[in-house]
Amino acid sequence: MNITTTFSKPVHVQDYFRGWEKAQQEFQRQLEKKPKKMVGFPTKKVRTVLSLMLLLCVFSFTLQAQNLTQTIRGKIIDRESQTPLIGVSVAVISMNPVTGALTDADGNFKIEKVPVGRHTLKIKYIGYKEQTLPELVLGSGKELVLTVGLSENIRQMQEVVIRAQQEKGRPQNEMATLSARSISVEESKHYAASINDPARAAQNFAGVGATDDMSNEIVVRGNSPKGVLWRIEGIEVPNPTHFAQEGASGGPISMLSVNMLDNSDFYTGAFPAEYGNALSGIFDMKLRKGNNEKREYAFQAGVLGVDFAAEGPFREGYKGSYLVNYRYSTLAMLNKIGFKVAGENAPDFQDLSFKLNLPTEKAGTFTLWGLGGLSKDAQEAEKDVSKWQEKSDAFNNVYKGGMGTLGLSHTYFLNPHAYLETILSYARNEGAFAYDSLMPDMKPYLFYHENYEKTAARASVLYNHKLNARNTVRFGAIYSQLGFDMFSEGRNDEKMLQTYVENAGNTGLTQAYGQWKYRLHENVTLNSGLHVLRLGLNSNTSVEPRVGLRWNLSSAQAIGFGFGIHSRHESMAAYFARQPLADGTYSQANRNLELSKARHFVISYDLMLREDLRLKAETYYQDLYDVAVAADPKSTYALLNSQEGLVIDSLVNKGTGKNYGLELSLEKFFTNNYYFLATTSLYNSKYTALDGIERNTRFNGNYILNMLGGKEFKVGKDRNNVIGLNMKMVWAGGNRYTPIDLERSQQEGEAVYIDSETFETKADDYFRTDLRVSYRKNKPKASYIVSLDIQNVSNSQNMYRQYYDHDSKSVKTEYQMGLLPVLNYRIEF
Repeated sequence: MNITTTFSKPVHVQDYFRGWEKAQQEFQRQLEKKPKKMVGFPTKKVRTVLSLMLLLCVFSFTLQAQNLTQTIRGKIIDRESQTPLIGVSVAVISMNPVTGALTDADGNFKIEKVPVGRHTLKIKYIGYKEQTLPELVLGSGKELVLTVGLSENIRQMQEVVIRAQQEKGRPQNEMATLSARSISVEESKHYAASINDPARAAQNFAGVGATDDMSNEIVVRGNSPKGVLWRIEGIEVPNPTHFAQEGASGGPISMLSVNMLDNSDFYTGAFPAEYGNALSGIFDMKLRKGNNEKREYAFQAGVLGVDFAAEGPFREGYKGSYLVNYRYSTLAMLNKIGFKVAGENAPDFQDLSFKLNLPTEKAGTFTLWGLGGLSKDAQEAEKDVSKWQEKSDAFNNVYKGGMGTLGLSHTYFLNPHAYLETILSYARNEGAFAYDSLMPDMKPYLFYHENYEKTAARASVLYNHKLNARNTVRFGAIYSQLGFDMFSEGRNDEKMLQTYVENAGNTGLTQAYGQWKYRLHENVTLNSGLHVLRLGLNSNTSVEPRVGLRWNLSSAQAIGFGFGIHSRHESMAAYFARQPLADGTYSQANRNLELSKARHFVISYDLMLREDLRLKAETYYQDLYDVAVAADPKSTYALLNSQEGLVIDSLVNKGTGKNYGLELSLEKFFTNNYYFLATTSLYNSKYTALDGIERNTRFNGNYILNMLGGKEFKVGKDRNNVIGLNMKMVWAGGNRYTPIDLERSQQEGEAVYIDSETFETKADDYFRTDLRVSYRKNKPKASYIVSLDIQNVSNSQNMYRQYYDHDSKSVKTEYQMGLLPVLNYRIEF
């Protein structure tokens, strides 16, 4: 029995939905005779290069336009239980006539021959809140495949239609109440300067600061970027970024191509109980499933990299699919063929990612996924003294790094209301950094060297049960076996080589949690839970209650409150740092460091000014305690200001801190071919070390203003093609730094800092404007997209750091990058 129906009769939107309830009821009666099969919920200077790519793009756009269509299909599920919903009405209301379909026994729907462009879907189902998905992008090269969750009504009244408030950016996790947002793949693509990186897209949101042009590290509400937790497919992973240093939470280039990503959740505070080992923010990324009905490909070439993606079904009739993507550095590839447009030392990186979706008839759904990347940046000195013009010409600065993670997930529906999810993963990341100078005899003089290898084997189990329309519970546990092998050495004050860290071993990290979603009323939802985290190395344990409440005062207004205790362990290098003793031996004073903790309080207010315009406000207070600080009562050092993972100081958990602020967002969703987003954050970030003096943290910039927007223009004979213009402006307070004592530095021949003024000086305000121009051309069997991101179009000179220059015996300022064009060409077929 084929129960997918396509509607093509010329009707108005109101007429289309008249009688849809009867159709759903009839389909459900027919399906009572057929067993229901539960399917697990699946889850980017060089003008020559630019010129060559532009020629390629122009060549691709010389074909004639035609009337083009594509398919919209997907699955509709219950938001809490994740089970498929049968007989759901899905309509493309942006078409004239309206066209739609009903979902089948597996919750799947398919709407064929939809004109390319932007479309709005309306989804209706008896007993569930109506939902609208506005302005979805449909191109000719790829089908649009969606998974949509509906929320059940508490009161079953067929004569009353309850509509879900349009919530763009609503998190995928139904247990999230506030300080959470979903980042769509489309936003990562079209936000100016995001260059297909969701972490850079997140830098536009309220409460998020970033004042480093060359990194996607994110400062959340004045916290250190090291407090961010990265997850892929529901499990913690190492920092998935190329050229990342030990202890960092970001880097210049993401390892995940936009070809692989699905919509992902980003959290800025008061996290649900499911999440642990995070202090400041969480990036919960999802990999999309490959198309299980049609083979599709994508090729992308740009200044940052060249990548190729392939997806499709394993075989006809089987609902499983594969998705794989490989990318290699454009500049490194050109260097290898002798076209050295970036000089001898071009950054070299490559990455591979994949996801295999393997549903079974009775044993649930298995998913095998993986991500791996290698990167190298070697700035090496010429081995010819006659070519040295400056002192720096004699230095070698070499970095090599890599990261890989492999995961196996299994989702099994125990009944129509409960499922069990099990995840096994293994991850490894390593890095090596060496800094030395060549002597006249070409022998290297080592200044600093580090090498680290870290592994993590993890097992996670999650049980989710929707008891009824009001109550959903979730329980889970995560065990991580953490291994490490670390070494670092450098020159001390006496210019002698000193070993800072030299240790290898392993320890366990255990987490358990429980969550309860209780809908007190149709418009009031309470999320509560408890998370427990224990570090096996020293048996330190943190018990963390969480609660979130959201009250929809009306169809246009909502208030929320959130509270949570959160903790995070330090880098393994911090625990095993060695401190030299007078007798020549070493101590490990940090081995018993406790977990750093924070109490998060958040209050939010949402107001829909009109259907496509939202005003949102959040105010928060974060109380940080058990902060690791130097054991010296005169020291101002605190680990929360560190930008590196390697530590040599003796530390104690006697520091405190606080972050508080107000965030405002005004967002106009993409309607009538344009959108805009304006966010502002006013905040303070303080800490206190053992000296008892409250000071600014390194990241206390005090204010951030982000403004971005864009507009699309339909062009071509049949208006099938699109020109997009997107702009972004950021104005933020600069990071704090400790001034250099010039007189003492001149006396001692090296930088000497004024400890009493630690982080009291603020860098000049950070200002940058970015522009993105794109052109999409749809052809019968492919879509061609060319884009140009001009980063820092105003060529603003933003401060990076101050340093003491030994040659001139003066303090100098180093600035960040100026104007940078990033050209990208993409074809989907």
